[in-house]
Amino acid sequence: MPDRVTVSLAQGIADVRLNRPDKMNALDGAMFEALVETGRGLAAERGLRAVVLSGEGRAFCAGLDVASFMGGGGGRSLFERGPSSPANFAQRAAWIWTELPVPVIAAIHGVAFGGGLQVALAADIRFVAPDARLSVMEIKWGLIPDMSGSQTLRRLVRLDVAKELTYTGRVVSGSEAAALGLATHVSDTPHEAALELAREIAGKSPSAIRAGKQLLDASGLVDLEAGLRLEERLQSSLMGKPNQLESVRANAEKREPRFTDPD
Repeated sequence: MPDRVTVSLAQGIADVRLNRPDKMNALDGAMFEALVETGRGLAAERGLRAVVLSGEGRAFCAGLDVASFMGGGGGRSLFERGPSSPANFAQRAAWIWTELPVPVIAAIHGVAFGGGLQVALAADIRFVAPDARLSVMEIKWGLIPDMSGSQTLRRLVRLDVAKELTYTGRVVSGSEAAALGLATHVSDTPHEAALELAREIAGKSPSAIRAGKQLLDASGLVDLEAGLRLEERLQSSLMGKPNQLESVRANAEKREPRFTDPD
């Protein structure tokens, strides 16, 4: 069986690809396992600066492989819950991308339906092809989003938009997705655009990038005082440290900075 997820690491950027193109990267038990294990592995990569997440073949991800699970091929229970995460096993396949300390950029082409869309929504930034098709499709099966979509979707779009998409399962184009807030940018070449942004991010202070993700992900989830204290604590952890000083020197000397990766 080929690897369900492939990873190519170069210059601090992980090019992560769902790799089940014959099934439009639909989520079977092996794909859930691979997404979680890939996320765990990347979290331990000291030199990681950014992640680009995409799908091989004709699509990003067509969603749950219903036939696989109805046929008893799903392996472990999707509702299994471990001690180290608030998410169950199914939720973790998407939520783990929010837990990575570095930015994750999704590149969406073809379709991103149901669970596939929820994986994409867990990224920090999304590039989408104009003719891509996206849907909160769980209602088609009489279900609700259950791979952390209730958390990520609500952070991106207005509540009434989230409800409409959830109640109807309506398929939206990449262009409409950007207008609604589901996507960050529309691009005819989303993977190339995502890699270009990843390279730009990888050239910034990795300490500040990681702190920025931590700070912004916490905003809206903590009260005002806690948010302001976190901002102060993170800024204090950056000021006067080698990567911050290198940012200043590189700018003053008009050269490319030479950063060290955080421990």
